[in-house]
Amino acid sequence: MGRRLRVSVLILLVSLICVLAWAGSAMAIQFGQPDGDNHPYVCLVVFYDQNDKPMWRTTGELISPTVVLTAGHGTFGTNGARVWFWEDIPASSLGGYPYGGPGSHHGAVYTNPLYRDVPLPGLPGFDYHDVGIVVLDDEAPVGVYAELPTAGVVDTFSAKHPVDLVGYGVNYQEHGGGVLPYDTWQWLRQRQYAPAQVVQTKSRMTSEFLTLTANPGQGKGGITFGDSGGPILDRGTDVVLGLNAFVSNSNCSGVSYAQRIDIPDILAWINSFLE
Repeated sequence: MGRRLRVSVLILLVSLICVLAWAGSAMAIQFGQPDGDNHPYVCLVVFYDQNDKPMWRTTGELISPTVVLTAGHGTFGTNGARVWFWEDIPASSLGGYPYGGPGSHHGAVYTNPLYRDVPLPGLPGFDYHDVGIVVLDDEAPVGVYAELPTAGVVDTFSAKHPVDLVGYGVNYQEHGGGVLPYDTWQWLRQRQYAPAQVVQTKSRMTSEFLTLTANPGQGKGGITFGDSGGPILDRGTDVVLGLNAFVSNSNCSGVSYAQRIDIPDILAWINSFLE
């Protein structure tokens, strides 16, 4: 196995661990704070198999009364989804989360047709056009929506461009760092927020991904398990620049990557659900 392929497989496995957390064990913004009513369109999405068994969960954002934008690696290979918009999701119980019940909205799932379809080895070959859509059966009672960006706007940013992270994910690590998440991470299913900055690089990945620091510090936060598909918002606005996609190590620290949605063909595909 070549070095590039080994690196791709390793980071793919890490991304699956960090952002495809199963429905009972996803996570939240590191060093974040409760979001309150600041981003009510950001939602928790649980995906199901053909037998309506919960498979995993992501974060999503409502971009119209019935259309939720999320990660393609969340929608891919699933048979439907349910979405919650509450800031705090009640504990799991039969008939409630993650199985449905009051406050949940069922929807059909769609994955970008070019997801992972790239003829190049290495990064970003394993995680290309990581965008998914959930179309709800009924309108969500939110009344405010995330906004799509202008094509190519990310290319105009200077170094350390400020952004906002919002997501449902793990809230804290019980025994400190260095231990795999299923041993130590704790989940409260709470929507959280943290400020962050875009990291400027010259990698060929920048045409597909936003690069962010996942190491909290100097007033910044980082993404973690369960934030996948959540929005990278232009600071102080509702404009979604990218979707949390994957991180570079198994403890969700280091560098993190968000799928850019200001790419013209991705924007066109998303807008096809709004027509």
